[in-house]
Amino acid sequence: MLLFLFLLADPVLVTLQESLQALFLLLAILLPPEAGAEEIISGVESKPRSRPYMALLEMVTDEGYVASCGGFLLSQEFVMIAAHCKGRKITVTLGSHDIKQEESTWQKLEVSEQIIHPNYNSFTKLNDIMLLKLQTRAKLTHAIGTISLLTWSTFISPGRMCRVAGWGRTGVMEVVSDTLREMKLRLMDARACNHYFFYNHNLQICVGNPRKTRSAYKGDSGGPLLCAGVAQHIVSYGLGDAKPLSVFTRISPYVPWINKILKNI
Repeated sequence: MLLFLFLLADPVLVTLQESLQALFLLLAILLPPEAGAEEIISGVESKPRSRPYMALLEMVTDEGYVASCGGFLLSQEFVMIAAHCKGRKITVTLGSHDIKQEESTWQKLEVSEQIIHPNYNSFTKLNDIMLLKLQTRAKLTHAIGTISLLTWSTFISPGRMCRVAGWGRTGVMEVVSDTLREMKLRLMDARACNHYFFYNHNLQICVGNPRKTRSAYKGDSGGPLLCAGVAQHIVSYGLGDAKPLSVFTRISPYVPWINKILKNI
C-alpha cells in the first residue's frame, strides 16, 4: 500500500521513468541497514590490522531488531558513520578482523550520543552522515587507530580508483562476512547515477563500474571510501540486487560541521 500511494501520489507530474527511479530508491531506503545498502562483493580479505580505523557497529534499531553497519574512527572520542545507521542503542567494536573470533585487540565501546546531520533526510538519503560520541575514549594501539579527513572541500575527478572496506555480504544471497574485506572502486561521472531519483552530485558521489560486478553491499553502510589514504566518502545506498552503481556521501561538504562538533567536545 505504501508503495502504491508513493508512486501514484501525483499522476500528473510522475512519469513512468520517474516512477521506476523512485521505486528503486524506495526499495533501497525501506531495507534495514543489515539488509540494505552495502558488503564487499568481488573483494578480497583485508590483511589483519591493515585497516585499524575500521569500526564494526551493532545497533538495536527503533523497530527493535539487531542490525550492523561499518564506520571509522576519527578520534579517540568520535566515530563517523552513515546517518541511516542510527539506532536505539549502538555498540562499537574496534580492533577487529574476524568478527567471529574475539581477540585481545578488541575494544567494545558504547555510544553516549548520536549526532545526526541536521539536514539528513531518511527518505532521499541526502546528508547521510552522522558522528557517534563514544562513552569511553578509545585506546589507540597497533590494531586501533584514527583516519584523516580532507581539510578542505574538493571534488575528485571521475575515473579515480579508491578503496572501501567492510564486513557486509559477499553476495546477494550470502550472509555477512566474518572477516574484513576490501576492494577498489572507480569514481564515476554524475550522469552514471541519473537512475537514482534523488541523486545530488554536490553532496554525493557515484561509485562503481557498470561493466563489473563490484560493489559495497548490505552491512557495509557507513564505511569509508579512501582516496590517496584519506577518508573522502561514506557508503550510503545502492540497488537491492547489488548491481553497480552505488551512491556514497561526500565528506568534504560537511567538514565545517564536523570540525565544529569535534572542537566542542
